This record gives sequence, C-alpha cells and structure tokens, in this order.
Amino acid sequence: MSVQSDKWIIQMARDNDMISPFVDKQVRGDKISFGVSSYGYDARVSDEFKIFTNVNSEIVDPKNFKSSNFITKNSSECIIPPNSFVLARTVEYFKIPKNVLVICLGKSTYARCGIIVNVTPLEPGWEGHVTLEFSNTTPLPAKIYANEGVAQFVFIKGNEDPAVSYADRNGKYQGQKGVTLPKI
Repeated sequence: MSVQSDKWIIQMARDNDMISPFVDKQVRGDKISFGVSSYGYDARVSDEFKIFTNVNSEIVDPKNFKSSNFITKNSSECIIPPNSFVLARTVEYFKIPKNVLVICLGKSTYARCGIIVNVTPLEPGWEGHVTLEFSNTTPLPAKIYANEGVAQFVFIKGNEDPAVSYADRNGKYQGQKGVTLPKI
C-alpha cells in the first residue's frame, strides 16, 4: 500500500474523471486553500448546509432519522451553533478506483478554530458527493465558508483489488448527490 502523489492524482483526475470539478494546483489567496497538494486533494464545501436544531426535541436515531432535526440553508457562509454540528457536502464529485481507499482529514485552519471535520473513508469503487460533518467544539458560534477548502483527501493505493468493492455490493450511499442523511 502507498499514499499517492500529486502527479498520480492529477493523472487520475484527467484520465478517469476521479474528481470533478478538479483544480490541478493549490489555490490560496484570500480563500482557505483548495485543490491538489503534494499527497492529497483539498476539497471544497458547497453552499448547501443542514444545521442541527433541537426545536422539535427529537432524538437523533440513525435507524429512524428525521429530517426535522435540521434546518436547510443555502448560503456562502454557515454559522455553526456552539457545541453543535452541521452536515454539508463537497463541491467535488469523486469516483474512487477499485484499488484505492481514501481517508479524509480536516484542514488545520478550521481545526485551530475548534471546528472538526469528520468523514468516513471513501471505499474502493465508491462515487458521489462526499457528505461532510462539521462539529463546533467551542462554546461560541463558528463560521465555515462555502466554495473554500475544508478537508484533505489522501489516496491510498492497495497492493491488489479487493474481492468486492463498494460498487460491487451496491452500497447504500453509492452515487449520492447533495447532502445525504443517514440510511439503514
């Protein structure tokens, strides 16, 4: 197994449409950086946010999840309430090769503000927009910016193809578009 470099990521994005839209360099300036980096790809968060609310006093149950637990907002910024969290999605659509596992790590700019990005691994053969979870661990409101970098995706190539990929077993989150809520 090995972590794949910027050269491999660029080649796979161009030849196999692995990441779309794809930015083949690191974009910085007045934005939180995004695009290809030495050994990863810094993805952007879209402008679609689902902010947790306790207005309806619901229980968060992954087997019986109610969309009334959220308020949906489309905006260039999102304020995460103190000690709460927001679901969002990447701007980019990913198509993961059958012999690759992808790990996501939050960007240090947000981590230094107490904002944690959580994403489960992107399994071999999976494709879709990645649903992102932002946890605000602070006692203060926290802001995230749409269309800017939020997390780095690291591509780990296996030494052989798995017997069964996520696509082969028709995984429940295969081909997701938009922010996808829990499914059973």
